Amino acid sequence: MIVVFDRVALIGLGLIAGSMAHAMRAQGLAREIVGTAKSAETRAIARELFCDRVTETAAEAVQGADLVVLAVPVGAMGAIAAEIAPHLKPGAVVTDVGSVKGAVVDAVGPHIPAGVHFIPGHPMAGTEYSGPRSGFATLFQNRWWLLTPPAGTDPAALARLRALLEAMGAKVDTMDVAHHDLVVAVVSHAPHLIAYTMVGVADHMRRVSQAEIIQYSAAGFRDFTRIAASDPVMWRDVFLTNKDAVLDILGRFTEELFVLQRAIRMGDGDHLHAYFTRTRAIRRGIIEAGQDTAAPDFGRGVDPAKAAAGE
Repeated sequence: MIVVFDRVALIGLGLIAGSMAHAMRAQGLAREIVGTAKSAETRAIARELFCDRVTETAAEAVQGADLVVLAVPVGAMGAIAAEIAPHLKPGAVVTDVGSVKGAVVDAVGPHIPAGVHFIPGHPMAGTEYSGPRSGFATLFQNRWWLLTPPAGTDPAALARLRALLEAMGAKVDTMDVAHHDLVVAVVSHAPHLIAYTMVGVADHMRRVSQAEIIQYSAAGFRDFTRIAASDPVMWRDVFLTNKDAVLDILGRFTEELFVLQRAIRMGDGDHLHAYFTRTRAIRRGIIEAGQDTAAPDFGRGVDPAKAAAGE
């Protein structure tokens, strides 16, 4: 592969940044990968596993970087942007991996100096694992990476970032910020909140039923717990910063739930069958689009350590 960026700075060294580093190394897409994180332990692990160089501060990490990736919780991005702004290289591309875009644009955009290209992004990929040991090179294969370039974005900068993401295996699309936040509220944010809620209900019931809820967990509850195992800091920030879209979708969800409750109460089997048939087709469509698999474990039987080692 051809080098796309000479020096890449990763601010935050968890699942997404680590997977980017592994992918860039595997494909030879960057000459140098520099990273930083708040935790000294995280920095040490990243130095061992995937960074060419690690710094103690974000300001140090971005110096001379052609691409800067903000891979920290959404709530922390404004402070990081303020810290790195004076040290950004003219002509550099700055992107992020937050799953909310409106709040990121508001927090980061005002700090980006003239001559630096800010292109917000969101990789639609992940696992329930977090931390510097969780990343692996194939995380983005056949997964969507959404970009929300502001009006007037330099076409060459956008093309360069797109080339990197596609070389890592991602499928890239662009969309408006507000539309992005509504779409992800449907496909990601609301499902996560519902999963957290269901697991919370089960935890309450477990105290009543002497842990039988956990012992006899079937596939449905097991998959809820997988989603609800995701990073609590990241999801706290997601719900606080995309609250309008999430509340809109939760309102629609509540209306649908009331309809199903009535059908169950009234014994309306025809309605339930028709509803479940329609929703089953959605699942089939996701598999046919290559965004999941019909395997019993949904293709998630991946040991991050083995994946990172290429096994």
